[in-house]
Amino acid sequence: MGDAAAQTHNVKILHLVRHAQGVHNVAGAQDHSALMSPRYFDANLSPLGSQQVRDLSSYVVSSGILAKIQLVVTSPLSRTIETAVKVFDRKNSGDDAAEMSDVNYPPILAYELCRERLGLHPCDKRRTVTEYRSLYPDIESDDDVMWKPDARETFAEVAARGLKFMNWLWTRPEKEIAIVCHDRFLQYTLEALTTDCQPSLRAEVSTQFKNCELRSLITENERVVSCLGKFLPSDSAN
Repeated sequence: MGDAAAQTHNVKILHLVRHAQGVHNVAGAQDHSALMSPRYFDANLSPLGSQQVRDLSSYVVSSGILAKIQLVVTSPLSRTIETAVKVFDRKNSGDDAAEMSDVNYPPILAYELCRERLGLHPCDKRRTVTEYRSLYPDIESDDDVMWKPDARETFAEVAARGLKFMNWLWTRPEKEIAIVCHDRFLQYTLEALTTDCQPSLRAEVSTQFKNCELRSLITENERVVSCLGKFLPSDSAN
């Protein structure tokens, strides 16, 4: 996918993935106020979410995408890390049936700026990073100092953080990168990033992501120029 385009110096191929369904997604769909519950602190994947990552993992292998990805960047929340590892690093996923010794798995890096909208909801507060230190070389604080219990980020603040993340991404040497993060972060970041795009392209890339949905974009000179394709696991309703 996109081999010719990737030869251009200022071109990157970005594979954007929303995390698979989390237990908080299930609870929030039934009662939105459940998202305020400490029970869903840094929520893990649901049983359906575990199936979704298996579906997406099979797709990135069969399509040839996995072999081309040079780096995976993930939000440091549990549901995104679990999605990233089980989709893009199957040798460490704990799935014995997924052993593939001949695959060159890309490195995975957790990065604070691509987190979900911050504040209020315990599901969007991360754990300490001590036990996952190998994934967190660029996170300075062990505790979560970004999340606030009494204030929620505005949409504009999420978009500004998203553009800051993209500016960091443009400086990376890798030409084909997967990003595993969150619906609101993706939506507001892509809306801000595509203000000068054709309306049809903007609508195609910045609409709401379903759980474990993948969208592959070509960017050139820090602009989105086209959507290469999408993949949506079955039953990705939330």
